[in-house]
Parts: sequence; C-alpha cells; structure tokens
Amino acid sequence: MHSGSKLRQQLLRSQEDKVNDPKSKLSRRHVFAGAGTVGALAVVATVLPGASKDLAKASKGAAPAKEAGYQETQHVLQYYQTARV
Repeated sequence: MHSGSKLRQQLLRSQEDKVNDPKSKLSRRHVFAGAGTVGALAVVATVLPGASKDLAKASKGAAPAKEAGYQETQHVLQYYQTARV
C-alpha cells in the first residue's frame, strides 16, 4: 500500500510539472484564457439577440435627438462665473 501512495504522488507531481511548465503546450495561462474567452462569447451570444430587437424597437419610435456637442446652458454659465479668477 505504501508503494501505491508513492506512485500516486509521483503521478500527481508529473501532471503538475506538465501544467506549470512554461514550454508545455497546455499551461494554466492558456486554459484560463480559453475559459475566459468561451465565457465572454457565451455572454455576447445571449445578449446580442435581445439587444438587436430592443434597438429596432427604439429606432422606430425615437424622437429626433437634440444637436450633440457644446451647449451653453444655465449650468455652464454658472460654472464660468464661479471659475473666474
């Protein structure tokens, strides 16, 4: 029985060495990067179909937007007054 546990420990060490070896083709970094990529793709795949429907609904009934960019509002004028030196 004692030799069986030694064999098991040696097997586990050799597997850990393969995973931790930077020259190994399958390192922890690659496994976690792959898992992260798969997770991100799964999120995108579930969100996109609903987002395209919402976008289509919003564009049909959307009112014309105000002009974008700088607008001199009362709030901006108040800031200019307080910022004068």
